[in-house]
Amino acid sequence: MFLFIGLVLFGADRLLLLLESRGHVNWRRTGRRDLSAEPTARLDSLLEDPDRRPVRRP
Repeated sequence: MFLFIGLVLFGADRLLLLLESRGHVNWRRTGRRDLSAEPTARLDSLLEDPDRRPVRRP
């Protein structure tokens, strides 16, 4: 049973490394992103006054 669990974990690790090499996921070889360098949105812009937005009428 432990051999089966080990094989499943090894297979999952190899699959995730393959997906990482193709750019689909970050698994082991790519480090964490620097979140301070990511673009941010201010809360004010998310909660903008609805009167300033164009009104869609059906």
